[in-house]
This record gives sequence, structure tokens and C-alpha cells, in this order.
Amino acid sequence: MALAIDLPFDEDHRAFPGKHASEYDKTDRETQMAWDFSTDPEFQEKLDWVEQFCKEEVEPLHYVFPYAVRSPDPKVKALVRDLQQQVKDQGLWAIFLDEELGGPGFGQLKLGLLNEILGRYPAAPQLFGAAAPDTGNMEMLAAYGTEEQKERWLTPLLNQEMFSAYSMTEPQGGSDPNLFKTTAVRDGEEWVITGEKWFTSAGRVADILFVMCTNGMFVVPRRTPGVEIMPEPRNHNYIKYHDVRVPLDHLLGPEDGAKVLAQRRLGGGRIHHAMRTIAQCKLAFDMMCERALSRESHGKIIGEHQMVQEKIAESYAQLRMLRLFVLETAWKIDNTSTQEARTDIAAVKFTMAKVLREISFNALHIHGSLGTTDLTPLQDMYAGAPTMGLADGADEVHKSTVARRILKEYRPHEGYFPREYIPYKREEAWEKFQPKFAADPELLASAESYRKYFANRR
Repeated sequence: MALAIDLPFDEDHRAFPGKHASEYDKTDRETQMAWDFSTDPEFQEKLDWVEQFCKEEVEPLHYVFPYAVRSPDPKVKALVRDLQQQVKDQGLWAIFLDEELGGPGFGQLKLGLLNEILGRYPAAPQLFGAAAPDTGNMEMLAAYGTEEQKERWLTPLLNQEMFSAYSMTEPQGGSDPNLFKTTAVRDGEEWVITGEKWFTSAGRVADILFVMCTNGMFVVPRRTPGVEIMPEPRNHNYIKYHDVRVPLDHLLGPEDGAKVLAQRRLGGGRIHHAMRTIAQCKLAFDMMCERALSRESHGKIIGEHQMVQEKIAESYAQLRMLRLFVLETAWKIDNTSTQEARTDIAAVKFTMAKVLREISFNALHIHGSLGTTDLTPLQDMYAGAPTMGLADGADEVHKSTVARRILKEYRPHEGYFPREYIPYKREEAWEKFQPKFAADPELLASAESYRKYFANRR
């Protein structure tokens, strides 16, 4: 999937003013810049199928059987397996993984276009085998796990025969690994894990926990003695690890390699969050426009009021800018690596929370009192925006990271004033023209007259 097209012709078949398409020679064609925002027709068919499938099958299942994927009811399980088989038949199962790992190997750009659709429907990621936190955990297993670890944990996770959670954040240290205290100490043929973890999403219902310790990443079955899950918070769990013993082969990757594994996991997770956030913003925007045409206030449709029009226009611009930024970042990852694109990944991460907050608020406001209730998705979106600003690292941390990385590309100027200081520029320009002035006194006289004119005008 390319993010580049040949320059488009205008209605007169001209790519550049004054030059007809038929006048292009071979050199012209070779030097045209590629810049394409179109989608391959074959992949667009896949996207169309996903959109229709989610509307007609996934959404109704969600409203009748919430959390159907995890349901123990055999009748509900049969419904889920049938839908998931249709996804697999389309080659769309576990879309985030490379082909050799059981996924289609689409790459980040295509994954972004798919997530634009899936993120609109709460049940869709799990029905496509691509729901967090399992996705990031599977990526770590795929990249760093032994063959035995992959067989034991990766394959069942792929088949949704088990579920996982990521236990990283700590009560006293937040998401800063330098402040973590949870440790694993080797004792014979076992590791003994001691510490506390905060905000382990879905930890209460996970089969295995990926626990980030100061000296490594460990896979801990939830029912291991010593794992204590506190009653609150209910969804993002507080877990205490009291001398939890696991075998030596439950270390994932190298000892002392937890930070490397975490960056591998969180880098992909941040861009995937952004992709799904676009879907949420688009849903809020669609609801906003629909409502603006459906209600009246002070004698006219509310969409005719300028303040409502301002919210719609600004929301549209924010949505389009976020979408292009996310897709360009995905394209960069596909063409370089997550490591090379990490500045843009961090920038996307703190941008998406802000855009979600502002668009969802505009939509909520235009819906009036209805928007403040739990009868539409808007309240959840608006309430969830601060969470997006904290998940996978606080936005403030990412802003500092982006600024530091960008500033490495610059150098300080000399003297009191910047290089773009106009008197400096003017002096340099006069110096450059001295040979021409020496050869042509009339040109010098013309330049002197210009300089005198502007000096007098000031």
C-alpha cells in the first residue's frame, strides 16, 4: 500500500501550468513525484466487506450478547466462531501479525485503514482476533519467545483459547520503568516475583499476565499462588505479587531485557490506538452532522447557526489532519521501522487524545442533554479521552520526547540574533551581488535606489 501518487492532471490534462499531458517526454515522466492517497482497488474490496460485515453482523451481536467472545455459553460461542470463520475465510484474522505468525502480514498502513472501520464497533477487534491487550503481548511472544513459549502461549492466544493482560504500571512509579520496584529473584529452578502493579487492564479475566520487572519480562499464569487481584478498580486492575513463583522458562526474552520488549510492544500499541481513535472521531463527527440537520433551535435548523457550523468545520479539519498524520506514520513504519518512526509515533499518540476530546465534546454539545446521557456513545468517548492521554505513557512525556528528538536536528545560531534576522540577510545578499555590481554599474545604481526607497519608507 503506497502513500504516493503521480501528480494529478487538471481538467485540461495539465500537471503543470502551460504544459499539456501530450507534451511530456520520458524524462518528465521519470521525474514526476509519487504522492498517492488512493487505495488499491483489491484492498478496497476488503475494506468494503469489513464495513458491511461489521454493520450487519458484528454490531447486532454486540448489542444482544455483550462480551460475546469471552462468553462461556456454548450457543453464544457457536455464533462467535461462525463469524470468526467468515473473517478467516477473508484472510483477515489476526490482522496485526506477519504472515508467518498466522496473520495476513498487511503492514501498518493497511492495518490503519482496517482499524478505521474496526474501531467504530466495540466487539470488532476481538472478532477479528486483533484486540488489545492480547495484540501487544502476542507481538512480544512472536518476536522474543522460544519455540516452546510460542506453542504454549502464542498459539492459544491467536486462537482465543486463552486471554492475556499486560502488567506494567506501578502505584508509586506510574509508567516510568526507572521507578519500578517489582523484581524477580532466581531461587533454584524458579523465579520469585514480588511487587505491586496498578492499572493492569483486563487482568481480572486474563489467563496469563505479562509482568514487567526491573530485571526482565515474565509470563505469570493468573491463578499462580501469590497473585492477588484487588477488588478495585474493576476493569483496570490493581495486582499484588506476593512471592509469586514461576519456572525459569517463564522469562520472556533476555534477562534485563524488559525495557526493550516494552518498547517493542508499546510502539506498535500506540499507533494502533491512534488508528482506532480515528474511527471513534469519525463516529462522533457523523453523529454531530446528522444531529445538526435533525434539530431546530430559535426558528431554524441548528446546522444553520454559525457557532454550530464552526464546531463542524473545526472538527472536520482536526479529523482530516489526524487521519493523514496517522497514515503517514504507518507508511513510515512500513518503509523504515518502528524505531525510525518513533518521533512521529509519539507525536501521533499525544495528538489523538486531544482530537478525540475536542471532537467528542463538540458532538456531545450539539446533541444537548441527550449527549450527557449514556444513551449514545458520546459520553464514553469524551470520558475516555483522558484515558487515551495516559495509556501507554502520559502525553506530557511523549511531548517532551518529541521536542528533545526534534531539537537534536538543529543547532544554535551565533551572536544575538537568529539566522533569519533580516539585516543579516540583506547584508549577505549585497555581498553576493558585489561581482554583478562591479561588472554593471547601472545594476548597482538600481539596487541603491531600491535600498534608499525602503530606507526612507521606514
